[in-house]
Amino acid sequence: MIYRDFQGLKLSALGMGAMRLPVIGGDDSRIDEAAAGEMVAYAMEHGINYYDTAWGYHDGKSETVMGNLLAEYPRENFFLATKFPGYDLSNMDKVEEIFEKQLKKCQVEYFDFYLFHNVCEMNIDAYLDPSHGIFEYLMKQKEAGRIRHLGFSAHGSREVISRFLEAYGKDMEFCQLQLNYLDWSFQDAKGKVQLLKEHGIPVWVMEPLRGGRLASLADTDEEKLRKLRPEETIPAWAFRFLQTIPEVTMILSGMSNLEQLKQNIATFEKDAPLSSEEMETLLEIADGMVKKKSLPCTACHYCVSHCPQGLNIPELLSLYNEHCFTEGGFIAPMALAAYPEDKLPSACIGCRSCEAVCPQQIKISEAMSDFAAKLNLG
Repeated sequence: MIYRDFQGLKLSALGMGAMRLPVIGGDDSRIDEAAAGEMVAYAMEHGINYYDTAWGYHDGKSETVMGNLLAEYPRENFFLATKFPGYDLSNMDKVEEIFEKQLKKCQVEYFDFYLFHNVCEMNIDAYLDPSHGIFEYLMKQKEAGRIRHLGFSAHGSREVISRFLEAYGKDMEFCQLQLNYLDWSFQDAKGKVQLLKEHGIPVWVMEPLRGGRLASLADTDEEKLRKLRPEETIPAWAFRFLQTIPEVTMILSGMSNLEQLKQNIATFEKDAPLSSEEMETLLEIADGMVKKKSLPCTACHYCVSHCPQGLNIPELLSLYNEHCFTEGGFIAPMALAAYPEDKLPSACIGCRSCEAVCPQQIKISEAMSDFAAKLNLG
């Protein structure tokens, strides 16, 4: 196992995420604790010392199961991370109650790493509202030693992350991002990493394989990669991409079975960053994957000045592309939850004024109608 330095700590470069633990009968709320325990034992034995859970994972069971499993090991042998569940706005006034329950569920007296969970368009205003007392309370827990390192995770836009950093950046020690070679451009992960670099904040990675989508590729794409590195597995390319980015400290993988864990640990036996040719090839593959399912909006904004409804069409098309590519998911609905009703895709009246000036000749009105239907809007 390779390790990364973080404030005098040696963190395993691969961390075990506890969002996709093995389950019984396909029921996400019924974790197979015996199988998960076997995975934790193998991870410990092979050098993984970072374990990441959260209040909402596995219908609230992840923290409890990880607490049970990690209680078998000396506390100094592992680093444990969990998060304040601000993805649910009803939790905003419950920070003390939730934090105390998390300590009990995880059977620990302190968290090595604690995060504001999922900073995004939907909750940024609430996170920044001092009346909820979230930041103040978590800082007090840090001063008391019950939180060793405080950070945040984010699925929101670069603008949202920037707002969060303006308020709390000087006290944030790390940021967890959805980062992989597909989202490097598609979700502007590159821009987010640069923003964090400017603030001196290291990156923790979530979704390195994009929910498994990057574990296998089209035959032609896999052949391109095999010509460059015949010995490398396809999932390993995603990890090698991340090993190439100097701002990345921790790479979390939510592994669902022992075989996945073994393969990933084998990958992390060495650092093998990509050459410029390899990086270019991988990003070309990602670009091709996105283009097959996405509208070719270049965000020129010609359409915006011609929309009688004043819709932010480039932004809506970007969310539409994300939703179509992912075949659902929470990112688009989460972002649109912050939009006023008259700025949603359902507000499009189908006048096609935007289409008359679109250099890419995108059928914008049809996309807005489809988007609204997919989200059951209007």
